[in-house]
Amino acid sequence: MGAAFEALDDFFDDYLELPVKGKDGVQRIYRIPSPPAEDGLRVEKITTLAARVMATGTAPDTDALDDAEELDLYRMCLSETYEPLLAEVPWSRFKLAALTAMYWITADRETAHTYWAAGGDPSLLAPNRAARRQHRHDSSESAAANTTRSRGSTSGTKAGSPRRSKGKGRR
Repeated sequence: MGAAFEALDDFFDDYLELPVKGKDGVQRIYRIPSPPAEDGLRVEKITTLAARVMATGTAPDTDALDDAEELDLYRMCLSETYEPLLAEVPWSRFKLAALTAMYWITADRETAHTYWAAGGDPSLLAPNRAARRQHRHDSSESAAANTTRSRGSTSGTKAGSPRRSKGKGRR
């Protein structure tokens, strides 16, 4: 017999809590509940469509965007916290909270946290080139490869063979 599954309540969070500073300068915790299944499916549909448009550069299917609920992505993502956030926080923080909730709905809590921690700045989401380069140099594979001598040529050439010039008159 297979292993028994734990109850969802034992490990599943049905809300996301975000600390957001309001227009009055006071930071409040906004508790964003998981959306109803139908709204979650609509959010998935919209984000999948948007990703496809970005990847292919094709125009979106207008039938998919006719529904007013689908056009109001932020309202679906924020649910009952939409109105309080809209009234109490500046646009940049409202947008960050809404898109963080969208990442939570479409991906997972870790992805949402990464987006939130980067302040929504795409350049901070992926490691920069210097960080990737440093990671490569720090790995043991790179270190081992750098200390191993390369094997001699087996092409049949001799060490004493004269070098070919690239062209007459060139220096």
